[in-house]
Amino acid sequence: MGLMDRMSTVVQAKMNKIMDKIEDPRETLDLSYEKQLRLLQNVRRGVAEVTTSKKRLELQKVKLQMSIDKLDAQAKEALQANREDLARKTLENKAALQAQSDTLDQQIADLEIQQQKLMAAESRLAMKVETFRTKKETIKAEYSAAEARSKWPSL
Repeated sequence: MGLMDRMSTVVQAKMNKIMDKIEDPRETLDLSYEKQLRLLQNVRRGVAEVTTSKKRLELQKVKLQMSIDKLDAQAKEALQANREDLARKTLENKAALQAQSDTLDQQIADLEIQQQKLMAAESRLAMKVETFRTKKETIKAEYSAAEARSKWPSL
């Protein structure tokens, strides 16, 4: 073995020893767990945003339906007053609002589907995060035990 090979081996041994002190697998596992928790939190935030958007659209739909009902009543009053031109105009406005209402119904349905998908993904992710947490704690305990055995072999 030449001098360069010995120096390389010594340097590698010293670097491994330094890295062992710097890099603790327990910290790496904790960091991975924290990242997973942040991802889960982002998915939950997404569910909340979709739910909020859906509620907002539902409120718009209620207001729109009130306007449609009002226009319907106005059209009936116009017909009773023999104002067919006013009734026709009112019914045209009602038809336009009804088209908006139908569009809102479709958007609400789309958001409902998206909300259900996100909730299912959240549930799956939460289970995976909990499984990882359990495995992480087991690995950390095993690592600590192995570390203790290596320091105190007589135990």
